[in-house]
Amino acid sequence: MPRTSVPDGSVGGVNHPAHMLTRLSVRRALQSVDRGALVLVGLSGGADSLALAAALAAEAGAAGVRAGAIVVDHGLQAGSADIAARAAAQARELGLEEVHVLRVQVDAGATQSEGPESAARAARYAAFEEIAQSTGAIAILTAHTRDDQAEQVLLALARGSGTRSLAGIPPIRQLNDSTALIRPFLAEDPEVRRATTVAACEELGLEAWSDPHNIDHTYARVRVREVLMPAIAEALGAGVPVGLARSADLAREDAEALDVWAAQVFTEIVRVVDEGEPAATIEASDVKRLAELPAAVRQRVIHRVASQVFGASLGRSHTLAIAALVTKWIGQGPIFVPGIRVTRAAGALRFERQHGSPRKAKTNKQG
Repeated sequence: MPRTSVPDGSVGGVNHPAHMLTRLSVRRALQSVDRGALVLVGLSGGADSLALAAALAAEAGAAGVRAGAIVVDHGLQAGSADIAARAAAQARELGLEEVHVLRVQVDAGATQSEGPESAARAARYAAFEEIAQSTGAIAILTAHTRDDQAEQVLLALARGSGTRSLAGIPPIRQLNDSTALIRPFLAEDPEVRRATTVAACEELGLEAWSDPHNIDHTYARVRVREVLMPAIAEALGAGVPVGLARSADLAREDAEALDVWAAQVFTEIVRVVDEGEPAATIEASDVKRLAELPAAVRQRVIHRVASQVFGASLGRSHTLAIAALVTKWIGQGPIFVPGIRVTRAAGALRFERQHGSPRKAKTNKQG
């Protein structure tokens, strides 16, 4: 099969401007990757991932990295094996060295409870981790664009989420201890949108696969993309997706700063003990300090106690109830949140593991 020609040259190429933008994104992302390392692109065969694969193939040599691809066949539609094989062939045509195709089993039970998107994503990332461990890949690139980021912000707004969720899809996160997930197209500069990746494929003569799931209104993200976003853009202007993606950038900066602040406070005031069961205490003087902190930091400290000490995930109503022991203390009794009992006595705050029904615990204590 003939190898597809990927143009060389600098950003701003007259004949391939969209491809050059994708290359610049990848070039900047690869600056954090050690020379000689293996970098894989998650390739579906769609325009976004195909443009990313072409950009990686073009930039790998100058970056001094080995470039490959991982194609995950979710088996969710007829002919998925052929689609995966075609994507793998395209990766090889582009000159990617190591190409891996992995068929996964999407958990039907998870599909019903979490939704098909979430179940497929979990299976895909598990496949990424498996291949990363077997190959020693130090990074896997995925092709989320600024449009994906804008859609994520809208979904977070609809859920009433906090700053961390409004920050959207992280441009980089650890897949495991040795492998990072990197999303070059989420960077602010250059701005790579869905139209950019489609244009890049057209410039290079690459035939992208159109996933029918991307127009299936069963999925919330598709409804946002196909219905809500066009309606908002029509009402407020074509720059809405750009503005939403920029909002994610700003929210991420704020969330990261608040997380660092909360982590420092946690280290300074929370005393973690293991008395056969994990427990944590905040002394009276430090409870006063906690009360004086901004609410966003205080809530994060409480979240950190729950997650790091007890492995629990709390909702806003839970953290607000615990925070009331700090900021609205009138001698109220213990607060029960999933798996944790929180009490205030002699001014100090104590977190303990709660077993069984809180109602029974209250009854036994009264008896």
